[in-house]
Amino acid sequence: MKYLIFGANGQLGSKFAEEFTLNGVDFSAYGSDECNISEYNEVKEVLQADKPSVILNCAAYNLVDQAEINNVPAFLVNQKGAENIAKAAEVDKTFFVHFSTDYVFDGTKGTSYTELDRTNPINEYGKSKLAGENIISDILDNYLIFRLSWVYGKGRRNFIFKLLQWASTNNSINITSNETSIPSSTDMIVSATINAIKAGLNGLYHLTPNGKASRFEWAKEVVRHLSLKVQLNPVEIEHFNLPAKRPPDTSMSNNILSKEIGEFHDWKYYLRGFLTEV
Repeated sequence: MKYLIFGANGQLGSKFAEEFTLNGVDFSAYGSDECNISEYNEVKEVLQADKPSVILNCAAYNLVDQAEINNVPAFLVNQKGAENIAKAAEVDKTFFVHFSTDYVFDGTKGTSYTELDRTNPINEYGKSKLAGENIISDILDNYLIFRLSWVYGKGRRNFIFKLLQWASTNNSINITSNETSIPSSTDMIVSATINAIKAGLNGLYHLTPNGKASRFEWAKEVVRHLSLKVQLNPVEIEHFNLPAKRPPDTSMSNNILSKEIGEFHDWKYYLRGFLTEV
């Protein structure tokens, strides 16, 4: 089996590449500078040249506030890019694995979202990711879509990296307390994705650990584990006056997926594993 990774330079794509390299798995990987997924011909040429068995689309435009100011780049990558890969995959009958987000929900349910719940994104980033989901399911019958939340790993575009940067230059940091979801490590996502592919799963799944946390609770766990000398102050998201609205609680249930590939641990378990390498 040969894998093809789009978004190879991001924290999720690079984790897949690392895992495949360590285990001698055949794969090829492309960053945005090597293949622009918003251009169909570039995607088609890559698939024709590499002839993969499985495509992993880790490419995403996830600058939430910038997408609110100008949504064109977000829709080019998150919708048009997904459409181009799906069309090329359909031609070659290649299995397509795509990663989406909890931001397809408005966060007002009050309990964990399931795959059957109605989507209602409240910002442009969430709308662009939902558009990508919908176009994939319209084009393909053979695919996996995983909705993820609060992804972190090796890289600079995640909350933990930002928190450590803030802590290195500040004695006190304000962190939102009314924004809740589930921190998810790239280690866990990669392992679960590979297991799901091996199990022959198809369709839409929520891929998260157990439990949930506010950003403030997540930050407290990082600070405690690393013994950082910084004071954390809980504030409401409105304090930051950000361009994009954030859904208050987008925690998702992994019950359907866990019945297929095995139970997940609590989010703190995976976080501890990651922080031992920081």
